[in-house]
Parts: sequence; C-alpha cells; structure tokens
Amino acid sequence: MLLLVLVVLASLAIGARDISPAGVFEALFAPDVSVADHVVVQELRIPRTVLGVLAGAAFGIAGALIQGITRNPLADPGLLGVNAGASLFVVIGITWFGAATALGFIWFALAGAATAAVAVYAVGSIGREGATPVKLALTGAALTAALTSLLTILLLADLETLDRFRFWTVGSLVGRGLETAAALAPFLLVGAVLAAVGAKTLNALALGDDLARGLGQNIPIARAVTGAAVVLLCGAGTALAGPVVFVGLVVPHAARWIAGPDYRWILAYSALLGPVLMLVADVLGRLVLRPGELEVGIVVAFLGAPLLIALVRRTKLAAL
Repeated sequence: MLLLVLVVLASLAIGARDISPAGVFEALFAPDVSVADHVVVQELRIPRTVLGVLAGAAFGIAGALIQGITRNPLADPGLLGVNAGASLFVVIGITWFGAATALGFIWFALAGAATAAVAVYAVGSIGREGATPVKLALTGAALTAALTSLLTILLLADLETLDRFRFWTVGSLVGRGLETAAALAPFLLVGAVLAAVGAKTLNALALGDDLARGLGQNIPIARAVTGAAVVLLCGAGTALAGPVVFVGLVVPHAARWIAGPDYRWILAYSALLGPVLMLVADVLGRLVLRPGELEVGIVVAFLGAPLLIALVRRTKLAAL
C-alpha cells in the first residue's frame, strides 16, 4: 500500500513540468486556478493517475482470474479474446457510428469485450465435459485469431479509421478525463465484487475439477461468475486505457510470488500491484522523451518482459 501511495505521488509530481511535493499537496487540498502548477495537477495529472489506478487494478485482477479459471500461468486477458473483441468493436464504432473520443470508445470496447468472452464461454462449453480450461484456452486463441484478421481487414480498408484507432490501441492514459472513470466505475465495482466472491472458488478449482466437485463446488456456475468478473474488469480496463498488454500476465505472477497460492491474497495483491506497474510505466514514459512522452502501453511492454523473466527465474530457483 505504501508503494502505491509513493507511486501515486510520483505520478502527480513528475512530468514535462516537475512539481515539488509541497506544490502537489497545495494543488490537492488548496487549489488556486491562478497557479500554473495547480492547474496541471488538477486538470491533467489527477485524471490520468486515477485512470492508471483503475485500469491497473482491473487488468491485474482480471489476469489473476483468467489464470485461475484456465489453470494456465501464461493466460492473460487476451487469451479469452477480450482484447480482440474490444478492439474490433472500437473499429466498428469509429467506422460506422462516428466514435471519435475516448468517452465514445468505451461503450464499444466494453460491448466487444463482453461479446467475445460470452462467445468463448459458449463455444467452450459445448460437449459433455463443459467449459474445461483447455477448451476455453483453445477457443479463445481461435477467436482472437479470427477477430484480429477481421480487424486488420477493416483497418486496411479505411485509413481514417486506422489513424483514429492506432492511438487508442497502443494504450494510453492521455486524453481521458474523470468523466470516463466515473462512467466505468460501476462496471469496475461489480467486477471487483464478483472477483471477491469467486476467490474461494478459484482455490478449489486449482485442485482440479473433480476435487472441486468433491468439495461441493458447482463448476459451471463458478466459472460463469468468474468469467463475468473478467468481462467487466478487463472490458472496463481496456475501455479506460486501451488493450495494454503484460499487466494481466505479469502482475498475478508477482502477487503469487508474494502471497502464495491462496487466490484471496493473489487477487488482493494484484489489485495493488497492477496500479503500481501502470503508474510506474506512465511516469517513465513522461521522462524518457521529455518534453514529449511515450504511451503507457509501450512502456509496460518494455517493463513487462524482463519482469516476467525475473519472476519465472525466481520461481524456478525457489522450487529447486
């Protein structure tokens, strides 16, 4: 928690225009519109910090849930086609419905994420065994490939849509205000509540379906509740910041390394570490090209790969 507080303060203070800690506190608790630093904090940095916290927590929790229901440590929100579905619907919104702002994109992104996840679960549930982890993973990979191909066709057919879409798809916290966070807060809250409800179930699912049934768990309902949480969290996170990769993959591994195998603690730590990774990436993106900046999605990708390698190596050494 202390680490998250420090990163939040850094996000408010560091950028193309550095602001002292005292100036940040004044801007927060005694803002004066005639002071430039206060305007920067209030109008620019508070919204992107709030968005970073919400999106990071959403991606972190969603990644842990997906790894739990698929029993696949390499699973991330993209595995169930959520990112591909959100991206495709955003392109449809731009092309045929004239969506041009972040607030306009979010509803298409959320609808696309939900549609893709429902499709994966419906197809993966076909058969006597129901929605097994392997079937869900294979169905998600197939749907992601199909949706990505369709997305590419639409983008190549309309260069204006490509220009609007490429800024959203790279992942960014810029250009989105607190009204975007307010619009998606109910989805994030419901998703977090469902994740908390399903945490104990994930502990049982980790033992295998047969043992989970023996412990009295209703496997289809458990996966449906957890899947609904993934849709809400990942869909809302994607709508907030774009399809940012690696947060949903790396953060659960870090949380598992700290907390152990109990998903109640894994989800709690993922909710804290996700925002830390997002905000650290956002702050670094402001520093490397000052006075310009790199989008958070690009920096997360650079940070995520070595972090994941380091966590895997630590896990192997601990196992030895």
